[in-house]
Order: sequence, then C-alpha cells, then structure tokens
Amino acid sequence: MRLLSASILLMTAGGAAQAQAPAYPTKPVRVVVGFSAGGPTDVMARAFADYAARKLGQSFIVENKPGANTILAAEAVASAPADGYTLLVGATNHTMIPALYSARVKFDAVKSFAPICTMAISPTVLVVGPAMKAANLDAFLQQVKAEPGKRTYATAGSGSSGHFASEQFTRLTDTRMNHIPYKGAAQAVIDLMGGQVDSSFATLGSVLPQVQSGKLQALAVAAPQRSPLLPQVPTFEEAGVKGYSADAWYGLLAPANTPPAILAALQETAQGFAKEPNTVEKLRGLGMESQSVCGAPFGEQLQREVQNYSQIARELNLKTD
Repeated sequence: MRLLSASILLMTAGGAAQAQAPAYPTKPVRVVVGFSAGGPTDVMARAFADYAARKLGQSFIVENKPGANTILAAEAVASAPADGYTLLVGATNHTMIPALYSARVKFDAVKSFAPICTMAISPTVLVVGPAMKAANLDAFLQQVKAEPGKRTYATAGSGSSGHFASEQFTRLTDTRMNHIPYKGAAQAVIDLMGGQVDSSFATLGSVLPQVQSGKLQALAVAAPQRSPLLPQVPTFEEAGVKGYSADAWYGLLAPANTPPAILAALQETAQGFAKEPNTVEKLRGLGMESQSVCGAPFGEQLQREVQNYSQIARELNLKTD
C-alpha cells in the first residue's frame, strides 16, 4: 500500500508539473528582418508571421531593421533573451559576415544562434540592362574581356551575396569589372534599368518582375538546374562557365540556448509553412522556391558556408572593416 501511495503521489506531482509547464507562445513574438520593407525577404517573413500566428495562436510581429549588411538585425537577435520571443529571418548574407566584418561584429554567426529551418532558396541570376547589349553569356564575356575594368556590375552593397557572387564569377572567368555598391537591391535595379550600370548578379527574387516584363535580360542562372520560373534561361554550366553556383537561402534562427521545446515548436511551424501550397505559390511569385532544412543539418550548413566564404574573402582580399 505504501508503494502504491508513493506511485500515486509521484504521478500526481508529475502531472502537476506538466500542467504548470508554460505554453509557447503566451505573448506576441518579434520577428526581426535585416532588410527593408517590401523586398522579397520581408514579404516572405510577413507570410511566415501570418502563418505562425494562425498555427500558434499569438501575433508574430515583423520588425524591419536594415543596415550594415544585416548585422544590425543579427545583433539585435543575438543579444535578446533566449526565450523564443525574438527571432531572426536571415539570409545567405548571415554567413558572409564573419569573412568581412570581423573587427566590428559583436556576435558569432554560428555559435550565437540556434538554427531553426531554412524556408526558401533563390538562385543568383546574371542580368543586364539597356546599357549593355548582350544576347547571351558568351556575348557578355566578349564585351567584358574587350574592356577590362570598364564594365560595371551593381550589388546591394559591399559584402552582399551579389558581391561575393560577382567576385566568384570574375575569378572563374579571368575577367575584371567595376563594382558599384548600393544601399540595397531596389536602387541597384532602378539604375540597372536606367542604364547607369551594365549588369548585376542578383538573387532571382529581386529582379524577376523586371525580367518577366522585359526591362532586364537574364543571361544565366547560377544553380544546378534551370529555374522553373525562367525555364528559357540556361544555367552557367550550360552556358560554358563550369563550377559556378550561388543559391541564396532564407531561414529562421533564434538566440543560442533557446529551450529545445520552443525550438521544436518553431521548427514544426516553419516546416509547415514551407510545405503549404499557398506558400509555394507565393514564393514562386517572389522568385523563390520553398525549402526546409532544419535543426542540426541547417547548423552544419551555416558552418560550411562561414568557412567557404572566409576562404574566398581571403583569396580575393575582400574586407569591409
């Protein structure tokens, strides 16, 4: 009887403890985005926030914190309490930060964060505007090689994914171009359409409407396969530049040491978001494809990219400190 009574007491205590365990979320969740409102990353983040609010029963509030190549947003999340109420929607720029800003960054791109899931990918595409008449990649390379250092390429800023993609391309093709950095992709695209710059190695999401309308011409896609959004545009491999790939990812991270139960709830939510048919359709409109790499595999991907970009930065002497 004494053993039975003890067992009942233990089960009762366990049930009480379980009943007292805090649910998540019990208040609004802040979702920090290191890009300006209205861009592809912001639109995706807001779609995720709407989905998460429906699934988890609390508001997910998007906060745009652009600047310093997403460093400001990442710093805000890295220094926030590890309680699941401050999240980061990051992109490939996140793993480029250690290679470029080591002297000014107050966080570790890998160790300061808990990886939750990637939610989308977008390939880099080489586009040209009216200032550069090139029917294909071969014609583009002929013009670039004929005028070393004269032709220009626009990026969303020094150290951006477009900057790395461009430098990788010039290295592979033994060419020289003049880098014109902007404070964001929007103005770069405007000047590209206006003929102020010649070309851009841009994420597909940032130029898809302009390519579809004929205002910009896409010459090649930096992905293993052609994009279903631009099936007529060859990959760089098909166009003759071997070994060139530059997919950009977009994903969800939390501060390091966020409780496993909260991470599990967010991972399940992010996976559901990436798989939902409405999400797939919305992402295609943004030049993205849904993707869900979660937990440890996502963390391993972050580590690999930090190492790869740091090596490229050293070899190309890229530094913005």
